Amino acid sequence: MANTKQFCTFFLKDQFFGVLVEEVQEVIRYQEMTRVPLVPQVIRGLINLRGQIVMAVDLRRRLGLEERAAGMLPVNIVVRTQDGSISLLVDSIGDVVEVNEETFENPPPTLEGEMRKLIKGVHKLERGLMHILNTELACESVERTAFDGRVTPAFAAASPGEQP
Repeated sequence: MANTKQFCTFFLKDQFFGVLVEEVQEVIRYQEMTRVPLVPQVIRGLINLRGQIVMAVDLRRRLGLEERAAGMLPVNIVVRTQDGSISLLVDSIGDVVEVNEETFENPPPTLEGEMRKLIKGVHKLERGLMHILNTELACESVERTAFDGRVTPAFAAASPGEQP
């Protein structure tokens, strides 16, 4: 297919999401996390990924969805951002889906709050809407708020007065 993109898909609650395959470093089963005090609740902790310390962000919390049922372990989608790897905690993994760019539409007006800010748009598929997550924005916002507005090492390279 000409003008197609591939998405790694996943589920949160009963909603179907996708991130570009080229943004995904790997998908791994649940990993034990080290809790970090005084960080926003969207940050569930840190995981050790073969010696690399990676922040784990709960996408349910990030998008304002209800909490995962007790005993339901999330799956990690480790994505690459400009500032390093971040793990996105999701309910379950779908398939890699190839879609034509012509099926892309703006986010539906029914999306509200954080979901509206973090969804780039949707693709209409046979199984329903695939919400396309803006991983850079989702991860950047978490990194900025993780330390109560203090500059984190990931943003220290920005020039004075420049907004990264």
